[in-house]
Amino acid sequence: MTFTHQMLTLFRRVGGMSQGFAYGHNPHSTGHVISTVRTLMRTDGLAVPLATIARHCGTSRNFLYANWKTASALHLLALKAELAHAFDTSDYTCPSDGTVQGLTGHLTQVVRVIRRHPTTAAVARSSPRAFSAAYTATESPLLQVAMERISDLLHPLCPRGGIWGDSALASMPWKILWIARPAALCPEAVGDQDREDALDGAFIQLLRDLLAPWALTR
Repeated sequence: MTFTHQMLTLFRRVGGMSQGFAYGHNPHSTGHVISTVRTLMRTDGLAVPLATIARHCGTSRNFLYANWKTASALHLLALKAELAHAFDTSDYTCPSDGTVQGLTGHLTQVVRVIRRHPTTAAVARSSPRAFSAAYTATESPLLQVAMERISDLLHPLCPRGGIWGDSALASMPWKILWIARPAALCPEAVGDQDREDALDGAFIQLLRDLLAPWALTR
C-alpha cells in the first residue's frame, strides 16, 4: 500500500476506524500499537518499519505481522487516527453551528491542524514523492473517511434529507477536499505567518464560493 492510497488529502471517530479498536496498556492491544505508531510517525513519517514499532510496543515483529502484515497497514491506521484527531480537536476549538460561516471556520481549523501537525512534515520529509502524489490522489481509505466527515458537517445545510436531499450539495465533499489539500499539505508554511494566512485566506474564499448557494438557507 503506497502513501497515495493512505494520505489525503487530507476521518470518522477514532473508535470507528476499525473493528476491535481498543485502547489500553496491553502491549498487544490495538490501541497501544496504533498509539505507538502515531508517536513514531511524528518524527519519521512513513519510514517507520515493523521492527521499530515492535521494539517500542514491547512486542515482536511476528505478532505485528500476524495481525497487520505490513508497516504500511499500521501507518494507515495511525494516519486515520491523526485525521480523526484533527476533526475532533477542531470540533472542540472551533465547532460548526451548521451554517456556511460556521462550517467555513471549522474546516479552516481542520486544515490548519493538519498543516501544523508534526506527522505532516515528517511524511513530507520521509516520502517526498508520495507526499506530492497525495495532492491529486482520487481514491484512498483516508480520502473516503475525510469525505464522510465533511458530509456529516454539510447535512445541516439541507434540513430535508441532508446532502442526499440536494444533488448539488452531495458533490461538495469531493470539491472541498480538492481545495483543502493544497492548504493542508503545506508543512513548509508553518512558522511563516504571512504564508499561513495566505493559505487560509485562499481556502476560506474558495469554500465560501462553493457554499454560496446555501449561505442564505439557514
